[in-house]
Amino acid sequence: VQLVESGGGLVQPGGSLRLSCAASGFTFSNYAMSWYRQAPGKGRELVARITSAGGSPNYADSVKGRFTISRDNAKNTVYLQMNSLKPEDAAVYYCNAHWKWFDYWGQGTQVTVSS
Repeated sequence: VQLVESGGGLVQPGGSLRLSCAASGFTFSNYAMSWYRQAPGKGRELVARITSAGGSPNYADSVKGRFTISRDNAKNTVYLQMNSLKPEDAAVYYCNAHWKWFDYWGQGTQVTVSS
């Protein structure tokens, strides 16, 4: 089982990034997919979640209207489009796959928001 995040990096406040998470080794279309983030000295928080079929996305209040989660079950990939980035969005972003008692995590990708 692998979840490989990509797309992180350094961006100025107000900028955009698109994170990707490529999944392999399990039946991707069965799993709800989520993005979490963890900033230094803070706990891991849920950013966005999408159902196995791609419906009913939900978001943390802090990112509503700025971030969009989507998935492509044909490509076994989930995305997080992040717009209007703020310094407080800086964190390591993790991809998560969850179904029944199965729970998988990626290694994370760093997002830095700074001028």
